[in-house]
Amino acid sequence: MKKIAILGTGIVGNTIGTKLVRLGYTVMMGSRTNNNSKATAWVEASGQNASQGAFSDAAIFGDIILNCVKGEVSLDVLRSAGAENLSGKILIDISNPLDFSRGMPPTLLPGLVNTYSLGEAIQDLLPATRVVKTLNIVNCEVMVDASKYGDLTMFVAGNDAAAKQEVGALLQQFGWNDILDLGDIRNARSTEMMLPVWLSIFIAGQNGHFGFKVVR
Repeated sequence: MKKIAILGTGIVGNTIGTKLVRLGYTVMMGSRTNNNSKATAWVEASGQNASQGAFSDAAIFGDIILNCVKGEVSLDVLRSAGAENLSGKILIDISNPLDFSRGMPPTLLPGLVNTYSLGEAIQDLLPATRVVKTLNIVNCEVMVDASKYGDLTMFVAGNDAAAKQEVGALLQQFGWNDILDLGDIRNARSTEMMLPVWLSIFIAGQNGHFGFKVVR
């Protein structure tokens, strides 16, 4: 079973990391320091298959890496993780280019919308890494337990077909049975632009436990 690294110690990284440990994976949570208090608490709660380290440690450790940090810091975090440590590996990018500078609800960062995307920016930063954009259109509880909320559709986008197939197998372990391959990483533009729709639904219903379904 492959080793998995989580970049980020927030609720998304914590939820996904916990699910992966329960599935039997060995998981390292990465942060800016190797003794982050949130990561320490997660390790203590998760058992012997959980560990922690700096972003670069996690990048070295993982066969698959999940980017679970905020979109606005993702590129800096991945630089810290080290391109050489991520070379040839699968990087699952679940972040979104959200701009909270004017409060709630956030907008999308101007340079990463419509004609470009955060997924593409990450792939351009890490040309030797196999970037797959997915899971960014739902909240973290739905990410790891999709079947609980119905027969939802999850999208994948990336340049490497084998990487997308491997990510799809992991998604199935999270309960995603309807996985739609949108094509290359440029299609991250579409899924990132779904976030304003997701936010409108969340605000209207005051409930983040939902997803999208493509009826075809």
